[in-house]
Amino acid sequence: MVVRQGEPFLAVDWGTTNRRVYRIEGGAVVRTERDDRGVTAVQDFAGEAAAIRERFGDLPMLLAGMVGSNIGWQPAPYVPAPAGVGELAASLLHLDERTAIVPGVSTLADGRPDVMRGEEVQLLGAVASGLTPADALLVQPGTHCKWAQMRDGRIAGFTTAMTGELFALLRAHGLLAAQLQGAVTANAAFREGVEAAKRRDLAASLFGIRAAKMLGTRDDADAAAYASGLLIGSDVAVRLDEMPDAEVLILSGPELGNLYITAIEAHGRSAALIDSHAAFVAGILAIGDAIP
Repeated sequence: MVVRQGEPFLAVDWGTTNRRVYRIEGGAVVRTERDDRGVTAVQDFAGEAAAIRERFGDLPMLLAGMVGSNIGWQPAPYVPAPAGVGELAASLLHLDERTAIVPGVSTLADGRPDVMRGEEVQLLGAVASGLTPADALLVQPGTHCKWAQMRDGRIAGFTTAMTGELFALLRAHGLLAAQLQGAVTANAAFREGVEAAKRRDLAASLFGIRAAKMLGTRDDADAAAYASGLLIGSDVAVRLDEMPDAEVLILSGPELGNLYITAIEAHGRSAALIDSHAAFVAGILAIGDAIP
């Protein structure tokens, strides 16, 4: 057994570029620390785990995120959706008696493969903590945006969209890169992009950014916000069509989360922000308590 119910333990949300360590006692976080020691910055994972214990206490440790991927410590399994806390707790990858990695979740719905690793803890924790209802559409914006359908408190299905990565690529490479260096906020240009995305013609709309420069119809200072609106708006439009009645809740910080709220509200739907850190802690506690 890695974690005994009610006893202190360490939880690590270990992503690709960053990680956050939590010391949890009596069901509450008593210390936390974030750094840039994501999996791509680490070669000796056992040494890193030992260093975390030196700083936070020699305690059992539950790890989640990309640390369980093929670029992390060891590949942890994927649990097929629908999946809940019990399935994840039963499929932990035990590295030793006091260290384990939470599995990811997979789906092959409609012949489309998809996977998540790390997000599942937040999703299940959001429900377990009462931050969201048991049936909802949960959104996790980011480089690879996750849209998860929750049913009876379990991950019923999900879709990953490469929205953030596409924006980063457009901003760094190609024809539009020089135009996309401005700030992105939920301003008029962003909302214009969201409206243009409703035409479902993303590739042509993106080239319109170049044409707008040539014809002088949009200032380049607004181009990045417009492009972001196009990409986020395209993502939002498809997902909302798939779940026309679901309550939409966003696990994100305010900067990115408010962009998604703006895009969702443009479709006549409401959305609200949920504390993703609180959701992670609730999820890892629930998994720890459910370990057989």
